[in-house]
Amino acid sequence: ARMSYQDAQPHAAKYEVLDGTFPTQNSNSPLTRRLRECREDGHAALIGYLPVGFPNFEDSVAAAIELGNNGADIIELGVPYSDPVLDGPIIQHATGTALEGGFKVSQIFEAVRRITEATQAVVVVMTYWNPVLAYGVDNFARDLAAAGGAGMITPDLVPDEASAWFEASEKYGLDRIFLAALSSSPQRLETIAKASSGFVYAVSVMGVTGARTSVSEAAQGLVENLHAAGAEYACVGLGVSTRAHVEEIGTYADGVIVGTALVKALADGGPIAVGALTRELAGRA
Repeated sequence: ARMSYQDAQPHAAKYEVLDGTFPTQNSNSPLTRRLRECREDGHAALIGYLPVGFPNFEDSVAAAIELGNNGADIIELGVPYSDPVLDGPIIQHATGTALEGGFKVSQIFEAVRRITEATQAVVVVMTYWNPVLAYGVDNFARDLAAAGGAGMITPDLVPDEASAWFEASEKYGLDRIFLAALSSSPQRLETIAKASSGFVYAVSVMGVTGARTSVSEAAQGLVENLHAAGAEYACVGLGVSTRAHVEEIGTYADGVIVGTALVKALADGGPIAVGALTRELAGRA
């Protein structure tokens, strides 16, 4: 367990689940503003995931720029990690390639800077927690904010272990996106909704990520439960690969997350193929 001393002690940190204290959610953050604009415009946000460093650093940046300029409202940049427990084989292969290519955490910030300069998309980073701990939570938050990043999705960090991240996110104006699963209890969803800002990442299919031909209806129930638990925006990931999926999920979710299908397009056809798939997913093709 990576729970720090302060998470396990009442009143040892500024914010902690144990005390029921959470940072204020910034209703005017770039991410919340973008989600609100999409809602007012009558469509679910299109959220695209790509790992930094695959197939190499330059192409990964070019691909994310293609994503942002062809219809993605929000971009999730993945930090390659050696033990990607939540990822399916296509993403595992991509992040493995990035690590073999000599990926450095500092490249994340360079990528965020270049993508935010070249596109209108709001950029967040998706990372397992160990690379952040190794870099330093405050340092990582500071450098991400300085590069123009809007927040972090933390798949293996639970709110109960997040006191340092709560504080750093507030200090640097970043949004905190935690994951909610079908197995989460109503009480758990309430904690996740309070701990999160921007949106909550609703994991629609139990198990690892990967493209599936149809997306489980259970996701709709999870989104409804998250809204009932107080989350303003809930976005659904895992299994989206076609415009039909985007439309289907967009009827109930505030955002639709596409990952594996984009990574596959990049592997098969380079950055240009990512742009083409994004147009298709956005209904611009």
